[in-house]
Amino acid sequence: MAIKIEMLRCFCAVVQQGSLNEAASQLGRTPSAVSMMLKQFEEHVGAALFETARKSRLTPLGEMVYGEARREVEHFGRTVAAIEGLSRAEEGQVRLAVTPSVATAILPPVIRRFRRDHPKVRIDMRDMDSASVQRELEAERADIGIASIAAGADFERKLLFSDPFGVVCAPGDALASRGDAVGWRDLAGRDFIANGLCRLIEDPAFAPILDAAPMSVPNTASLLALVRGGVGLTLLPRRAVPLDDEGLAFLPLAESEARRHLYLVSQPRRLLPPAARAFLRVLEKETADLRDTV
Repeated sequence: MAIKIEMLRCFCAVVQQGSLNEAASQLGRTPSAVSMMLKQFEEHVGAALFETARKSRLTPLGEMVYGEARREVEHFGRTVAAIEGLSRAEEGQVRLAVTPSVATAILPPVIRRFRRDHPKVRIDMRDMDSASVQRELEAERADIGIASIAAGADFERKLLFSDPFGVVCAPGDALASRGDAVGWRDLAGRDFIANGLCRLIEDPAFAPILDAAPMSVPNTASLLALVRGGVGLTLLPRRAVPLDDEGLAFLPLAESEARRHLYLVSQPRRLLPPAARAFLRVLEKETADLRDTV
């Protein structure tokens, strides 16, 4: 008969309690059941572990076996607790791949809410362009992606929201002072700073402006810092620009209906770890009204 964890747990309980009756009470078993399990354990070991039938004193071998058994029982308890924690999304990891504007404008309240309910779950969030988000998902290096991407047959995709593009410039810029919607001709000859989201704008009149851009900056934080400093202007979706940033002005486009469509993409939920499923639930709840606010 192989040694089972219940044998080790029973042996440790008898040692710690000092009697069969007390150990049986702790384990929720009868004294005879505990005595039988101890007998089977000693038969497997091939030697006595207690000096007397009262089980109050260990033999030298029993002392050594107890040290090993106690460590194994404690390790088993930690393993069970970890497995149960993972299954209830109390522990584990959520891997996010998102665009920079999502990381700064959308996720902070979502993560605050999730962390409140799941404080032991580790969140690994990386910001990157949409093409990189898709690659991370396809390589299974991310559980959840938020970006302007398509989804393959093996993924679930849901539209989070769609927001219009507009011109972003410093408040002192002539376009901002004018206060009107901006046409493509207004951008001709200006120091336009290209960014990765510009590829989503398909208006033919925008193509020469993009081609003539003297700078291209993929990182949203760096891009906004340059615009804030008066280096140039750019085009971004409305939610990529902080509403409370007094150093930036967002101006609607007069001749374009270009919009960014932002999608939530993941593997089928049944295949996601419990922590990732829990994060998706919080994310969907916290962003439920976004589609109706722009």
